[in-house]
Amino acid sequence: MSYLAGKIVLAVTAGAPNNAKGENTTTPVKQARVRNKTYPYVSAQAFRRWIRDTMTDAGAVPSPIERAGANKAQKATTAADPVRYADDDLFGYMRTGARKKDEEATTLRDSPFMTGTLMAVEPARPTEDFGVMSRGGNDPVLHSHQFYTADLAAPFVLDVARVGTFTLGRAGGKANYLSQEAALQAAAAVEAGAQLVEFRGQQALRLPIQMRRERVAVLLEAIADLVGGAKKALHYGDRTPALLALVAMTGGANPLGFVIDGAQDGSGLRVRAAALREELRAWEGNWEAPVRLGWRPGFHDAARTAFEAEAEDLMKAGTVRIDHPRTVLRGLAAEVRAGDVDHWFEDPQR
Repeated sequence: MSYLAGKIVLAVTAGAPNNAKGENTTTPVKQARVRNKTYPYVSAQAFRRWIRDTMTDAGAVPSPIERAGANKAQKATTAADPVRYADDDLFGYMRTGARKKDEEATTLRDSPFMTGTLMAVEPARPTEDFGVMSRGGNDPVLHSHQFYTADLAAPFVLDVARVGTFTLGRAGGKANYLSQEAALQAAAAVEAGAQLVEFRGQQALRLPIQMRRERVAVLLEAIADLVGGAKKALHYGDRTPALLALVAMTGGANPLGFVIDGAQDGSGLRVRAAALREELRAWEGNWEAPVRLGWRPGFHDAARTAFEAEAEDLMKAGTVRIDHPRTVLRGLAAEVRAGDVDHWFEDPQR
């Protein structure tokens, strides 16, 4: 197993966690039209920013932002140093600029942590809230903003084997993840002992397993303690997961997409044991037990009762384990730190 596939659900109650571009004095929330119905959403970029910020709040050192140019020609990138900064490693980057003629002009790292958009599982029409700014009897300033209540769901996949592993040179015409010169400099600089290895048919720089474990653990703990979002002064809301599913896979496929989703008739969240059972059968030999399911008490209790009844055999066999999402994520982080799942950091032998 070298991938960790997941599905996450956040419960938004009278919230405005991700705003769209405003018009005049009105601030709308981000929303999509699907089959002529409105579905609020939180962009993947915002979701990833929340995780990065939560990592920083927990003590991780963020990659510094570097800016160049002005107005429409301005650019902003991180330091593009995945050896020193965990967020550059986990979330990737693309950095362009003039270099020596014998080097690539672009340094690219695809994100090992891949996320989807947090989309409402059922249609929800945002409400427009009217407000007034007035102090000391002056002429009031009118303004408005939107908020909504919805369950938002998104898939994600973590390429565990690629965490702390940086390929060198070109692959099929694609720009380097890390330039040869920078990689060798980094290898010399990391006292912990980064090594050159063969990874997926390419030469790569790989950090020590202790560092790689820690980065995965920190990511899992950040999701467990997730904070973020706009309009918190007016619409404070808990952004920690209300529902979460995780399963280790040999490849990047995610079998959980239709296990946790919204009913096609728009009636809301579904968590289907029958769909999970069929997916596990179809991917037999490509996943590792248990399927970790985190479910907060009080969140769709009727659906949880129905799922536990339908999945009783899977739970008795240890194929599915249910606990609080924070307990699931922090417990898995502890397993990672202890080296209990070190085989996830290597591609399976075929």
